Amino acid sequence: VQLQAYGGGSVQAGGSLRLSCTASGGTFSSYAMGWFRQAPGKEREFVAKIIASGGTSYYADSVKGRFTISRDNAKNTVYLQMNSLKLEDTAVYYCAADKYYFGSYSPNEYDYWGQGTLVTVSS
Repeated sequence: VQLQAYGGGSVQAGGSLRLSCTASGGTFSSYAMGWFRQAPGKEREFVAKIIASGGTSYYADSVKGRFTISRDNAKNTVYLQMNSLKLEDTAVYYCAADKYYFGSYSPNEYDYWGQGTLVTVSS
């Protein structure tokens, strides 16, 4: 499975961005999908995940109420809508696919990764 993430960019605090991640080469609807991020000097951290069918999603406390993960299995694409962005949201964002139907919170459990897209939030 190949994952291509895009949609990052620069935005002012309080603004919004939508990240997308398109999959190819596998059965997208059989994978849970996750978004992770990594800020400079920090470890990669969980942001959000959505189960394979798309019925249920989970969020890190730091983004709950501001970010929304969704997926369109017909388009082999997962999205991350990010609203009310904060300075601390600045990071490289990665999408990942997990063979486990419900997905995992740990990046170590994911099987495939996209290349990352940079989100920069400024004041």
